[in-house]
Amino acid sequence: MKYAIIEISGRQNKVEEGKEIVVNKVNKNEGEYVEINKVLFIKNGNSFLFGNPTISNAKVIAKVIQHFKGPKILVFKYKRKNNYRRRKGHRQFLTKLLIEKIEY
Repeated sequence: MKYAIIEISGRQNKVEEGKEIVVNKVNKNEGEYVEINKVLFIKNGNSFLFGNPTISNAKVIAKVIQHFKGPKILVFKYKRKNNYRRRKGHRQFLTKLLIEKIEY
């Protein structure tokens, strides 16, 4: 089983070839490829590669499948005894990526 741990948009994700992941919005059009160079860890069978903090010459190729908005999150501020209430909604822009290849 071959997998890698990458950092994209300030978050770490475990990725495998052929799997889909959802990350914060990437500035590429649908159908284009993204090259992710921040590879922190790779496992291939029984061999392990650790980065310090990243593995040099390692990259993950991913294809942008879809851009969409996530679920609505309600932000509610409240102060008791002061008649202060504020309600605000937020939807995060997300991107679905298909992991094509893990190279090292």
